[in-house]
Amino acid sequence: MQISRLFEIVYLLMHHEKLTAKALAARFEISQRTVYRDIEALCQAGIPIYTTKGKGGGIRLSDGFVLNKSVLSEAEQTEILSALHGLQNVPYGAAQPLLDKLSALFHTSNTDWIEVDFTNWSDRTEEQERFWQLKHAILSRQTICFDYFSGKGETTHRRVEPLKIIFKGQAWYLLGFCLDRQDTRFFKLSRIHDLSLTGDIFERSPTASVPSFSHMEYHPICIKVTLQFEGAAAFRVCDEFSRNDLTFQPDGSIIVQASFPQDWLYAYLMTFGEHVEVLQPLSVRETLRQKHCAAAEKNI
Repeated sequence: MQISRLFEIVYLLMHHEKLTAKALAARFEISQRTVYRDIEALCQAGIPIYTTKGKGGGIRLSDGFVLNKSVLSEAEQTEILSALHGLQNVPYGAAQPLLDKLSALFHTSNTDWIEVDFTNWSDRTEEQERFWQLKHAILSRQTICFDYFSGKGETTHRRVEPLKIIFKGQAWYLLGFCLDRQDTRFFKLSRIHDLSLTGDIFERSPTASVPSFSHMEYHPICIKVTLQFEGAAAFRVCDEFSRNDLTFQPDGSIIVQASFPQDWLYAYLMTFGEHVEVLQPLSVRETLRQKHCAAAEKNI
């Protein structure tokens, strides 16, 4: 029995004085016998539905019925609507029709206490298209292919069985079985380009083998550093580092102890310009100085 069908039957009855079993059977493409089984199930769940026979008869709800009095508490309604309200901000989100329907069922629209938006500030058209493609590929179990820019600076062409889209930290990832590596891999969505569906169908289950995020294809060499940031960079430091890594100084500066992948450590530190000083190790401090000098020479 389809729970979604039961919800829609209640929704329809709330917006019509009465409906016939024949009309409901035609709408859902089921038998009238199945309609009456659904009505019985709803009655057992506490929905006050009754039927009348003869001319002018049909199926109807008790006058003044509100769904929240019989099925869900006010707190449960708020949780459901708030979750859907956040879901519509996912790039592929299509939750608004369901949100509108449940808001009508619950006779409420109190979801303004929280807003979740996973998208960035730039144009989201390309990002939306990528999500729609991946969603379709996952649900239809179609193999995909794409070019991938790895953290090692390499560009490779991949054939992947897509299993799941995951949001971790501050980024979206695709979990899939890479046919080229014959292993499960995570792919950062922002590094996927020229994505296409091949039409080849696969049978692998998304729950068959889900590795931890430590099972990434890219295993960087990390360097532990001690940094001192000026107060002018505090907004970025608080955004990008764990509070456990921060030590606030009386002069407003911030000491940070953290580990960074060697491959992008220097490029990252250079984005802070004159607002960061490397305290330890001295080899990193010297290398950063040389890179700043080389950059300055190119822009003279």
